[in-house]
Amino acid sequence: MIQRLIAIIVIVVIVLGGGYYAYKQLVPPPAEEAAGPVYATKPVIRGDISVGVEVLGQLNPTSGGGIQVPGFMSPGTPTSYTISESFIKEGDMVKKGQVMITLEAPDLAPQIEMQQAELMAELQSLAELLNVPVEQAEYVDPTRGITLQSPIDGRVTGLSVKEGDTLQQGQIVARIVNDASFRLTAKLLPGEMENVEVGDEALLTFSEFSGTVRAKIIDVNPNAVTERASDLHDTAGGGSGNQYVFVHWVTLEGENPGLVQPGMLARIGLAADKDKELDEYNARWLRYMAGVEGYAEEERVLSKAEAIITRLYVRDMQLVKRGDPLVSLAGEDALNLIQSKLAKIRQIRQTIQQLYSQYDLLDIIAPMDGIVAYVDAMPGRMVQPGEWLGHIYIAEDMRLTAQVDDVDILLVQQGAPVDITVDALPGKTFPGEVLRITSMGWDRDGATQFYVEIKVSGSDDLRPGMQAKAFVKAGSAEDVLLVPVEAVFDEDGQSKVEVLEEDGTVRLVPVTLGLMDSMYAEVKEGLKEGEMVITGSTADLLPSQSIQSKDSILPQRPDEGEESPPAEG
Repeated sequence: MIQRLIAIIVIVVIVLGGGYYAYKQLVPPPAEEAAGPVYATKPVIRGDISVGVEVLGQLNPTSGGGIQVPGFMSPGTPTSYTISESFIKEGDMVKKGQVMITLEAPDLAPQIEMQQAELMAELQSLAELLNVPVEQAEYVDPTRGITLQSPIDGRVTGLSVKEGDTLQQGQIVARIVNDASFRLTAKLLPGEMENVEVGDEALLTFSEFSGTVRAKIIDVNPNAVTERASDLHDTAGGGSGNQYVFVHWVTLEGENPGLVQPGMLARIGLAADKDKELDEYNARWLRYMAGVEGYAEEERVLSKAEAIITRLYVRDMQLVKRGDPLVSLAGEDALNLIQSKLAKIRQIRQTIQQLYSQYDLLDIIAPMDGIVAYVDAMPGRMVQPGEWLGHIYIAEDMRLTAQVDDVDILLVQQGAPVDITVDALPGKTFPGEVLRITSMGWDRDGATQFYVEIKVSGSDDLRPGMQAKAFVKAGSAEDVLLVPVEAVFDEDGQSKVEVLEEDGTVRLVPVTLGLMDSMYAEVKEGLKEGEMVITGSTADLLPSQSIQSKDSILPQRPDEGEESPPAEG
């Protein structure tokens, strides 16, 4: 019974003690209430402030130069090179003008020979056009006009122009025929084709004159073709216009005794027995006669431009030799033709000069100071003119592209200065500048992001792909008044602070603020250096809380010191 009574008393004491302790914690002593609230303050100081946005990104080169095989794929350059030796590798620093790769041009000499052959052909063509020696062709006066020449030995036929006539380009001026031989095509029936071969002799007779003319077969078409019988010249006078026959075409050529003319019909006899000499008596005569198509050698003389005939050198039916002048032409078109040929000759000479200069351009040199980003120049490899073998970048001009969320994007302005650091180079800071800000954001995991491009003025220590941290400066001020941000509050749209006077009274002060970071705000108007602004008071605490430090309303750990203010200017 006594033990139970003691236990009850102990419980009552504990309950009363706990209730009293809770009362003391929740209800301040009357003495503290009478004394008023206790304030935490910090002084208005003078110092520097800088605000901005910190972003992360990867460095990328933006400017540099290519390691390129000289020339382009054109007639003026070799078709290929061979890499002889490479003196660089990836990551090497190069100086402008430094030899990086040497080349060989195995086809350079053949290219030069080909161009020289083309030059000689153009010179000969111009010389023939102007009727001058080749060595004088490119030095002639273009106004002297064009001279048409005989292309072969022969006789002038069909010359119907006279001095003063205007010729069109391509117009036939005359024909030069070598009438020493003639040509015709015989039409043989399948039964007549037996033992007919190239080289066989044939006997021809013409109604226009007596005697025979000998000819030789120069071509045999073994394939039969169909022809209308009425179109063939039948020696028997038979055949119907509605009938078709199979015939073989056989080409013959014979020496002209001076009597054979184009259009004459010849009766053709072939050897019946090749072991016997062919004559009129042992010949087997073909059924169809053949017309003389022309002379074995015949060339047309065409006007090479629209021009006026200034002189005729020959008459119709006159015998001429190859290269003899026939007609002189003059006029604007003739002048243009000569000038175009002279321009072509100058172009070829220039190409030859360029090819020779390639011997001096077989060294690939660095176009600028920089770092080799990559290079593919294995000795012995065949490369083409203009082919890229690598790239050089300039580390002093890099780019960093970063993402900024919509909360901070208004702090980022084009042209704003930037401080860039990289983990690979601790202690070094590189200057930069905001070049571009995208005008529209894009959604990423529910947050709106904007792209910001930053120019980095780096050094040779930087490499593409390095991760960099950039601080985009939104503004800074030096030697200005600073107030802790926790002392500032907004009332009726006006920033204000409370100043604790020396006599313990509190003064409400409107302030004009400038830059602001996470700790301090710049004060442009309203405060003086050294004034104590209220950052908190016991009036803002629950009854159970108390001020632990005169400079802070927040409880602190025993080992937690005060945060240092920014350095004073």
